[in-house]
Amino acid sequence: MSDKTQELPTKTTMFGADWCRDCVRSEALLNSLNIEWDKIDVEKDPAAADRAHAISGRLNIPVVQFTDGTFQVEPSDKELTAKLTELGEI
Repeated sequence: MSDKTQELPTKTTMFGADWCRDCVRSEALLNSLNIEWDKIDVEKDPAAADRAHAISGRLNIPVVQFTDGTFQVEPSDKELTAKLTELGEI
């Protein structure tokens, strides 16, 4: 059994791929908001796809994991912005 507190990202993390339009859109939003975030490419790192699946229980991308341990799958810009606002990142 793993300790979930050790698995929390220190900054918002997006699991995605360059060919995914939702990923490109979410990436553009994150960049436009000038927050610090990590991009993990599931194409370049096959283990990353497994990590994203373990987080979300789904195979869809992007999976955006937040510093509070919550996540969103294929979030709209409105949903992503609302969560980042709630966390005080913007």
